[in-house]
Amino acid sequence: MNLVTPDFGLLFWMVVIFGLVFFLLAKFGFPMITDMVDKRNAKIAQSLKDADEIQARMEAWTQEQARMLEQTHKEQLSILREAREMKAKMVSDAQKQAREEAEKILAQARTEIAAEKESALRDIRKEMGLLSVQVAEKVLRRELSDTGSQRAFIDTLVDEANQADLRS
Repeated sequence: MNLVTPDFGLLFWMVVIFGLVFFLLAKFGFPMITDMVDKRNAKIAQSLKDADEIQARMEAWTQEQARMLEQTHKEQLSILREAREMKAKMVSDAQKQAREEAEKILAQARTEIAAEKESALRDIRKEMGLLSVQVAEKVLRRELSDTGSQRAFIDTLVDEANQADLRS
C-alpha cells in the first residue's frame, strides 16, 4: 500500500525538488524560452512586413510594366501609321520615337535591314553593270570580227562624233 499512499517525507522532498526545479526554470529557463519566442515572433513579423513591401513593389512594377507596354504598343501603332502616310520622312521620325522606352531595339533592327537592302541593291547594280559591259564586249567582238565591219563601225562613230560637235 505504500505505492498508492506515499508517506509524508517522500511527499515533502518531492514538493521541495519540484519547487527547486520550478524556481530554476522560472529564473533561467522560461525567460530564455520567452525571449527566443519573442525574437522569433519579431523575425516572423519583420519577414511578413518585408514580404508585404516586396509584394507592393512587385505590384507597382507590374502596373508600371503594363503601362509601359501599353505606351510602347501605342507608339508602335502610331509609327506604323505615319510610315504608311509619309514614307521617307516618317522613317526618321519613327526612328526618333522608337528610341524611346522599349522600341530602341526595333528601330535599330529596321535601320540595319534598310542598310543591308541598300547595300544589296548597290551590289546587284554593280554586278549588272559589269555583266552589261561583258555582254556588250562579247557582242562587239562577234560583230567586229572581220576588218570590214570594224571600219564601218569606226566610220559610224566618227560621223556621230562630228554630228555631236556640230550640234553644240
